[in-house]
Amino acid sequence: QVQLAESGGGLVQAGGSLRLSCAASRSNFRLSVMAWYRQAPGKQRELVAVITSGGVTNYGDSVKGRFTISRDNAKNAVYLQMNSLKTEDTAVYYCKGRAWGSELDYWGQGTQVTVSS
Repeated sequence: QVQLAESGGGLVQAGGSLRLSCAASRSNFRLSVMAWYRQAPGKQRELVAVITSGGVTNYGDSVKGRFTISRDNAKNAVYLQMNSLKTEDTAVYYCKGRAWGSELDYWGQGTQVTVSS
């Protein structure tokens, strides 16, 4: 078992930047794919970005060119650098990690990101 904890959310003006972090409670619990999702009020949760253990990344169309996902395998952590933020990026952002060699996913509790106009 492992817990994931996000941090770094907050209130920012449109055009600004934020960096989200997500750390696993156990550094020796191997996670394969790690990802960021978000959920805005009244909307379904959507994939923001995903990164494999080897560093291959993929992004949702709405954030391509603005957001960058990265990870530190030694720390079992994943990060999301968000630039050129828009009001439509306002959502609760969740971190997800998949246990190595399984399809078992772990989720963080979420962190609120609010972008004001």
